[in-house]
Amino acid sequence: MNLKPGVGKTTSAVWLAHALYESGMPPLLVDGDPAASALRWSELANGFPFPVIALPVGDVHRRVNDFLGDRQAVVLDAPQLEDHPRIARSIMRYADEWIVPVTPAPIELDRMAPIRGEMADVQSLRAEPARSAVLLNRTNRPDATRTGPDADAREALTERGFEVLDTHIARLDLYAQSFGNPVQAKGSAYMDFAEELMKRQDEA
Repeated sequence: MNLKPGVGKTTSAVWLAHALYESGMPPLLVDGDPAASALRWSELANGFPFPVIALPVGDVHRRVNDFLGDRQAVVLDAPQLEDHPRIARSIMRYADEWIVPVTPAPIELDRMAPIRGEMADVQSLRAEPARSAVLLNRTNRPDATRTGPDADAREALTERGFEVLDTHIARLDLYAQSFGNPVQAKGSAYMDFAEELMKRQDEA
């Protein structure tokens, strides 16, 4: 989820879903964006090895379980909050964990204050609070460093009260150019992402 488009929500959702599948936890991928990018991606790739459904509706939280079956994982691709708040908030009401992809750039960090407000509003509607974390996306280096914009962004977000995942996603054509193509998550940062989320789930 994020306030704005173009931050890598769909790419993150699709790669995460493949990483979960390759980890032995076949997911349901829910495309909540009216643009249906995840669904279109699966079509262009001749299908994903798990179901993808389009639910760009304001009561996603009431409908997802009708399609879940015995699956233990659901990945929900939320639309941008600024244009589709009803759908995005409904997805947030359902999801146990909210992931906010953020590019380590000043303009992106500046947008985090209103996101915190949205989170607080939706938490008040939930029976149990959701976990939330920032995924640093399109970082400048493949490995975490102690200096530079990526490290500065991590520090700034932590100071503002956001939890930042250890995993980060480097700016690579492997991810940026993957739309419409089959995905293999093994060996990628998204496999680390999936493993970190599963660990967080176990700890919860």
